[in-house]
Amino acid sequence: MIQGTHPGSGTITSAASVSPEEALRDYRLAYASRQASLLGRREVLTGKAKFGIFGDGKELPQLAIAKVFRPGDIRSGYYRDQTFAFATGIATFREFFAQLFADTQVENDPHSGGRQMVSHFATRLVDKDGNWLNQTGMPISSADAAPTASQMPRITGLAQASVLYRHSPVLAGQTQFSNKGQEVVFGTIGNASCAEGHFWETLNALGVLQAPAIISIWDDEYGISVPNEFQLTKSLSQLLAGFQRTENTRGFDIYTVRAWDYEELIQVYTLAADNARTHHVPSIIHVTEVTQPQGHSTSGSHERYKTLDRLGWERKFDCLLHLREYILRQGVTTEAELQAIEQAEKKWVQHEKQEAWKQYQAGLESDARELIALGRQLVQATASKTELRELLSSLEKTKEYARRELLGTAHKMLLAARSHPTPALAQLASWRREKVAAGDRIYDNFLHSETAHSPTEVREVAPVYAADAQEVSGYQILNQCFNLIFERNPLVVAFGEDVGYLGDVNQGFADLQKKYGPLRIMDTGIREATIMGQAIGLALRGLRPIAEIQYLDYLLYGIQTLSDDLATLHYRTKGGQKAPAIIRTRGHRLEGIWHAGSPLGMMLSSLRGIHIAVPRNMVQAAAFYNTFLQGDDPAIIVEVLNGYRLKERLPDNLSQITLPLGVPEVIRQGHDVTLVTYGACCRVAQEAARQLEDAGISLEILDVRTLLPFDRHHMILDSLKKTNRIVFLDEDVPGGASAYMMQQVLEVQGGYYHLDAPPRTITAKEHRTAYADDGDYFSKPQAEHVFQAVYEIMHEADPRAYPIFF
Repeated sequence: MIQGTHPGSGTITSAASVSPEEALRDYRLAYASRQASLLGRREVLTGKAKFGIFGDGKELPQLAIAKVFRPGDIRSGYYRDQTFAFATGIATFREFFAQLFADTQVENDPHSGGRQMVSHFATRLVDKDGNWLNQTGMPISSADAAPTASQMPRITGLAQASVLYRHSPVLAGQTQFSNKGQEVVFGTIGNASCAEGHFWETLNALGVLQAPAIISIWDDEYGISVPNEFQLTKSLSQLLAGFQRTENTRGFDIYTVRAWDYEELIQVYTLAADNARTHHVPSIIHVTEVTQPQGHSTSGSHERYKTLDRLGWERKFDCLLHLREYILRQGVTTEAELQAIEQAEKKWVQHEKQEAWKQYQAGLESDARELIALGRQLVQATASKTELRELLSSLEKTKEYARRELLGTAHKMLLAARSHPTPALAQLASWRREKVAAGDRIYDNFLHSETAHSPTEVREVAPVYAADAQEVSGYQILNQCFNLIFERNPLVVAFGEDVGYLGDVNQGFADLQKKYGPLRIMDTGIREATIMGQAIGLALRGLRPIAEIQYLDYLLYGIQTLSDDLATLHYRTKGGQKAPAIIRTRGHRLEGIWHAGSPLGMMLSSLRGIHIAVPRNMVQAAAFYNTFLQGDDPAIIVEVLNGYRLKERLPDNLSQITLPLGVPEVIRQGHDVTLVTYGACCRVAQEAARQLEDAGISLEILDVRTLLPFDRHHMILDSLKKTNRIVFLDEDVPGGASAYMMQQVLEVQGGYYHLDAPPRTITAKEHRTAYADDGDYFSKPQAEHVFQAVYEIMHEADPRAYPIFF
């Protein structure tokens, strides 16, 4: 048996009815799970753990799901699903407590390595070298995220993958990820989170796609303290009725079942799973009369907001109590025998909790012993001993350790002894530096791929042009690029608003749906959050999605899904899951408040974990698509909106060209001032440089090409060392991406020491871009604005040579 695995885990079978013996096994597991919830809360209240949120009251519905869950099926749930995780073997009890204690050892908490709070489950889908594991032979949990309803958008892609694997001929050989599309996705959500837009958008998308998902709603009639009457206009069953499929319309099978009705739960889930697996019919199961015996979380008490009648009802309709009574009625055991079983389960869970704590403390105890020994040496070597002895005494009395407290104590010891430099002081300082560095390695890794599959490992392949290379519009370069990608890689799919039949609004996919079919190049509804979720889910299941946000401004609709799910996925699973989705969008210089956005500062702040490429033309964009498809990290490519009609030379090796990440390009040599920019502003800067040249000023222009990562080899610093003056130009608001670039160059790269003049930023105005040519002129930087800013810098250096004339 795997350590921490309950004897009842993985033994349950799919059946519309169960034997009394199986019911008893279910009760044992459910009772053990309840004890885990009770013990978990106690560990928080006694200070061993920081926060707890548990699945008590939902044990029976989760056992019912587990009975129909098959290897290869996928869970996309939230932090109430511990019983399901135990029953399927997705998690063990010891792993549950290791996560509660924030154990950073992946061997102990394989779900997050101590990075997520308890009940956030994630199956490890890749090995240590970043290679995909076989997904068809194991139960899978996509990585949980705490924000309410954030688990919903990705269900769209997870479930659609089964549709594609079943019906797309080019995927027939991809047996590592699917068994002919039989996999079902099981989503879970609480009733209050059903008020979120993500919930309704996901249901609509699944209904359109007819993808095999079963959405379970745990309805305990509250959202923390707020009852359903303030959450929803009607009962969820009434609101959901419009999604009911009929003989002639798409939709869901919809069920309502009570959380304490053991036999009915099993019947409903058996029927729903059979229809989803066989016919790809999605289902919604509204589980009512759910109780929450310990309240929402360890942060508060539900006695503060629930009436005495409600609390009494919850005790009476506790699903565990009803299963207990059911077993006794079946006659499979006696009251005395059942009490003995309960005592044994309680003892077993206590043992697993204690073992998890021992595992967690083992390394910390070793660190504590080292610090105590160093502290004793310091006391002996230092004249002023009182404060040191107090710190040492407190440490010696401590029985439960944390890195933060050990390092804090070491810091205080160093502070107390700082006036008496000794070898002991130096040794303690060295020890603390070593432990801080070790802590950084524990927590500050896996934001991106750290394997040979990383796109940062992709080498540059420059375009090769024939002497008579054809000049074509930018959109035609992208169109040929996509055609070549789809021709050689059967895993690539593309989708978005107007992407399929029309070929996207700028014709990058023109005529490609006719060639490759609607299962590979797809139209979607106007639903950005679930387009992003679609990309995440498909990528998790081995596909290579290119998902389109039609305009960069509309990234706001999908930013939560990208920020809280995609950007954090690799980090929050400590390298255990990856979703190499490519998000395609377009922005920068057009006219009008809603179609001229360049909110790169917003993206840089919220999307760490996703590479951001900002190509200045479509040949560069094509190279980035090739680069990212060779890697296993998620990425966003922002195409220049007014570049689709501009003419570019067509490379002979379009399918091979790649660009390195974090490597700027010097697109104009100069020696007076360095200008750093990207995207559409490159053309603005080049026009300004021509004007400045006429005024005797030599401007060096660097196109950063990617903002994440940014200038990994400090090429901008090299330019600054030559010019000693620097300007940052972009179309974001003041303090946005320009401030980010300045911080990277002046602080991270140390550029501050090479400045002979104050650095400048040239940005758009704080307001949105107004409509028409004049609105653009007074909203975003133009060539003459760049000229003026650079000229002013040179005027400060030599007023006589560069007199102000404007």
